[in-house]
Amino acid sequence: MTPMQYLALLRGINVGGRTMLMADLRASFKEMGFRDATTVLQTGNVIFTSESSVATLKGMIEAGLHQRFDYPARVQVYRMSKVQEIVEASPFDGDDAERHSYVVFFEEGRERSLIAEVAGLDASVERIALGDGVIFWQVSKGSTLHSGFAKYLSKARYRHLHTNRNINTLRKIVRAEPSSD
Repeated sequence: MTPMQYLALLRGINVGGRTMLMADLRASFKEMGFRDATTVLQTGNVIFTSESSVATLKGMIEAGLHQRFDYPARVQVYRMSKVQEIVEASPFDGDDAERHSYVVFFEEGRERSLIAEVAGLDASVERIALGDGVIFWQVSKGSTLHSGFAKYLSKARYRHLHTNRNINTLRKIVRAEPSSD
């Protein structure tokens, strides 16, 4: 297989008391045999090169991170070309001074079942749109954690099967601006 550039989105690091230095994270990816490992920002975004499939990479990375950092690692892996497509498809601008724009990445096709379930969102506070494996979400600043959609995301059937990134973070990832840590 031809080497491809991938993005691993780690879930639940550098929040809630679980801290991880990006230098240690990069080192762990190199120890797992991945080439060109670099981090972008401090939120668990790792760009790397591999010849393996997405499914194989997910299992390898979760096992490697669990072993190295002793936590129940959850990671989503995407080809960088896919991340670029997602960023370009976002219907929400990240430059709105009053709102945050996010991309919520899902596993197991759960974005479709969630979007079918969502009802009664206050359009003056937030808007959502279905994408390919993602839900695009724009929400008023200060409302992210307590909005109607946030309550759906925290339901047991969804909370462990998604991770989100601000659209501006994803733009930096696509431009591959490495972390300076």
